[in-house]
Amino acid sequence: MDWVPYADAAYYLQEYGGGLIPEEELEKRLRIASHHVDSLTYNRIVSQGFSMLSKFQQETIREVVCQQADFEYENADEISTILQSYSINGVSAQFGSSWNVFMEKGVAMKRDTYTILVQTGLCCRLAR
Repeated sequence: MDWVPYADAAYYLQEYGGGLIPEEELEKRLRIASHHVDSLTYNRIVSQGFSMLSKFQQETIREVVCQQADFEYENADEISTILQSYSINGVSAQFGSSWNVFMEKGVAMKRDTYTILVQTGLCCRLAR
């Protein structure tokens, strides 16, 4: 059985109400966001099987994947940069953890989105 993203284009467009990501990039972005959710949940979704999760967990994960795909699309340049900070014409920018961005395992995520993901109970390192 092939691995599939936790949210598909139909869910993103109809249930989530997304429209930020162009249609030609949507599947790719949802796949990447799903892999990032797997990293933050210690691959528990893959090991348990998405269909074995509670309805609450499934819906929460779908919502987080869509939010993450939007965040990664909007901030692609900043997320993929190798610089930690730069300054030009008196304006400076720094990358990394800030008050509203969470960084774990190489994945940048808005803190409020991560807080929603934590509600699934799959993010605790000690959980089984």
